[in-house]
Amino acid sequence: MLPTDEPLSHLGPSLLLLLQLQLLLPPASAFFPNIWSLLAAPGSITHQDLTEEAALNVTLQLFLEQPPPGRPPLRLEDFLGRTLLADNLFAAYFGPGSPSRRFRAALGEVSRANAAQDFLPTSRNDPDLHFDAERLGQGRTRLVGALGETVVAARALDHTLARQRLGAALHALQDFYSHSNWVEMGKQQPHPHLLWPRQGLRNLAQVGDPTCSDCEELSCPGNLLGFTLLTSGYFGTHPSKPPGKCSHGGHFDQSSSQPPRGGINKDSTSPGFSPHHMLHLQAAKLALLASIQAFSLLRSRLGDRGFSRLLDITPASSLSFVLDTTGSMGEEINAAKIQARHIVEQRRGGPMEPTHYVLVPFHDPGFGPVFTTSDPDSFWQQLNEIHALGGGDEPEMCLSALELALLHTPPLSDIFVFTDASPKDAFLTNRVESLTQERRCRVTFLVTEDPSRVQGRPRREVLSPLRFEPYEAVALASGGEVIFTKDRYIRDVAAIVGDSIADLVTLPLEPPVVVPERPLVFSVDGLLQRVTVRIHGEVSSFWIRNPAGVSQGQEEGEGPLGHTRRFGQFWMVSMNDPLQTGTWEIQVTAKGTSRVRVQAQTSLDFLFHFGIPREDGPHPGLYPLTQPVAGLQTQLLVEVTGLGSRGNPGDPLPHFSHVVLRGVPHGAELGRVPLEPMGPRERGLLAASLPPTLLSTAGPFSLELIGQDGVGQGLHRAAPQPCAVVPVLLELSGPPGFLAPGTKAPLSLRIASFSGPQDLDLRTYVNPSFALTSNLSRVRLEQNESAWGCLWLKVPDTAASDSVVMVTVTATDREASTVPPTHAFLRLLVLGPAPQDQLPAPVHSTDPVLTTTSPAFHLSTLVTPGRAGGGLVSNPWWGTVGAVLLLLGLASW
Repeated sequence: MLPTDEPLSHLGPSLLLLLQLQLLLPPASAFFPNIWSLLAAPGSITHQDLTEEAALNVTLQLFLEQPPPGRPPLRLEDFLGRTLLADNLFAAYFGPGSPSRRFRAALGEVSRANAAQDFLPTSRNDPDLHFDAERLGQGRTRLVGALGETVVAARALDHTLARQRLGAALHALQDFYSHSNWVEMGKQQPHPHLLWPRQGLRNLAQVGDPTCSDCEELSCPGNLLGFTLLTSGYFGTHPSKPPGKCSHGGHFDQSSSQPPRGGINKDSTSPGFSPHHMLHLQAAKLALLASIQAFSLLRSRLGDRGFSRLLDITPASSLSFVLDTTGSMGEEINAAKIQARHIVEQRRGGPMEPTHYVLVPFHDPGFGPVFTTSDPDSFWQQLNEIHALGGGDEPEMCLSALELALLHTPPLSDIFVFTDASPKDAFLTNRVESLTQERRCRVTFLVTEDPSRVQGRPRREVLSPLRFEPYEAVALASGGEVIFTKDRYIRDVAAIVGDSIADLVTLPLEPPVVVPERPLVFSVDGLLQRVTVRIHGEVSSFWIRNPAGVSQGQEEGEGPLGHTRRFGQFWMVSMNDPLQTGTWEIQVTAKGTSRVRVQAQTSLDFLFHFGIPREDGPHPGLYPLTQPVAGLQTQLLVEVTGLGSRGNPGDPLPHFSHVVLRGVPHGAELGRVPLEPMGPRERGLLAASLPPTLLSTAGPFSLELIGQDGVGQGLHRAAPQPCAVVPVLLELSGPPGFLAPGTKAPLSLRIASFSGPQDLDLRTYVNPSFALTSNLSRVRLEQNESAWGCLWLKVPDTAASDSVVMVTVTATDREASTVPPTHAFLRLLVLGPAPQDQLPAPVHSTDPVLTTTSPAFHLSTLVTPGRAGGGLVSNPWWGTVGAVLLLLGLASW
């Protein structure tokens, strides 16, 4: 726990040296939201930079203090004089090639939640969330409350919500140093009392104290009247600026045109946005130190293990099972138990030990409850208590159980569904598809049922041979697969569970589906290991051929290229390392539909994110999207992971030059767009501008990166799951705090169309079934029109504390039945009236201060023509981007 009076002196000499190192580095990229803000203010430091730099510093400190098992301890001197990179930290601590993908994704979640404070309607104009309008005490209360909520959510194992609240807290904390006059008062360290709930903020300017003089220039270095009272600037018209008070300042601040003119913000290096731009770097330095303090406080409160889970500081995945528990499922349940036991025992205590376990049973008519834990023994005990009992008739509530698992499974995870029945709740198919893409989770169905078989377990009715299509649709949308097998083979086939959570990448095939008498082609590069070919279906024969022309058929056992095993209609070929690089072929002869999947182990992978530029406010930046929207100029941002995994350390870095968009499932090329590097190549940051013509039709597509390794050989990587162009932009946001039992929470909804007229039905769904009312059930939009509405969520008195609530809004086109619906998801957490989990405070002040205050909402519906884009720009923007740090994540905020 950090003391309140001398926080930096107790961080430890190693961290102090590290801070000095980092702060002496040239600015990578602003108290503006994110990297894309640099178009307006090049050379500034962004909220994103501050957040990620602080997280990397505290992660290194954790690594220095906790030597890795079986490996030599890290030395600080090995990192001095070098830019901190997540890949390098993971390689040094966990071993060469250890994937940092989940860690970098978690940092992206926090960073995007931070930037969202400047974009979301529930937060962007709230002075308490930005330390504006001299609301310094209120801002500190909200800041400490958000950090306390981070602890509560992390302890409830809802790390997505914890990262959202952490991002909001860090945004406010960083804004304090840019929006107040703390820097102008000559302070060289962060405010000693800002993170403590009971330490008073002294020497605050009062209502009648004049604080600024008039300044008619863009740059206002001397407009503060004195440096003894702590103040902050007013922004906009709510609340109105009293006489003699400072403004925030900048082009978009209406209050800055009222005397005294000018402002005091230090958000950027641009005088057009920041009248105190000359103090930007000093404010950024203190904001970085304060952010490191906040991360250190969370580490102290959560412990090293809890803090590591919060930021996914591990190369390991989670383990998530959805199990059919009806009477015919004995073999399948035993197979799941065997695999889970094997994974737990084999990986216990090592870097690849799962950090999160999820278990959801289902039958008919029930499903759940969900069991989540970070303790492998608790998971094993819960799993061992599940037995196949009764309810043996088909269909079952499979998709309901899967949806519940998705709500509680961390992003970038694999979920395994064991069943022998078709879904009774097929109406959930589209919503579950969208949720898998929002969570970026891959779903694999292990089905011990032949889809053409109509005898076997009891059924209430004659079922269609197409009854398993919902599973196929969810698997396709999530990048997973459906594997049909028999009871006697399920234990062997279930071995893919252990393989799949080992961070394997799926290699793109050309064509992506089996075509009679045409070979499937895939590329092998020198950075791939442990390549596995899986084939399932009514296959009569297949062969695999390497670039030298050496072939291997379907015969079981050892062959010239690898080892083949067969379990009924399922083949697994484990290729021998090292593989010959170049183009490989697979030829399959089969009756009916057969499937081929090629996977490999590699640390060279990528994360990606979509966004649309916004320039119509005081904090220009890129508004993140989970999926691209039809008719919008969209930016694709790519972060390549594992760039240090070169064949030889002296070889040049691998690089990717183009992104290819392909239709799903047949693989027709939709377009090929160049990737532009952003900053130093070792960062692995790339951008592509996707024109509206490329995203004109709603539907799924896949992303593939094309490039070369350090010695000129080809590289080919594919995103783990398809993306989808959605027909409308659907935004759902809620109050900044948690929900309280017995209250009503206001939610804000926005729908916008950019591609043409839309006549939409809106439906809402809450899990669990809390009452939800909305003033908007149908909306008609023309192109470039927006509609706004308000929803009210009633939280019952009996709502369980620490329980997750998922609100879903679905927009369905009333006229075009072939257009898939658009979904918006909002995660909320119920917090009991007397939480015990709050941030540690000084010994003389232990009472928590936790607030759930939210800005006022007005129940209204508003349709706005002509400005749906909100200042969206279509011109290429990356040409002015400097060397920056961008750590993207895949989960939605």
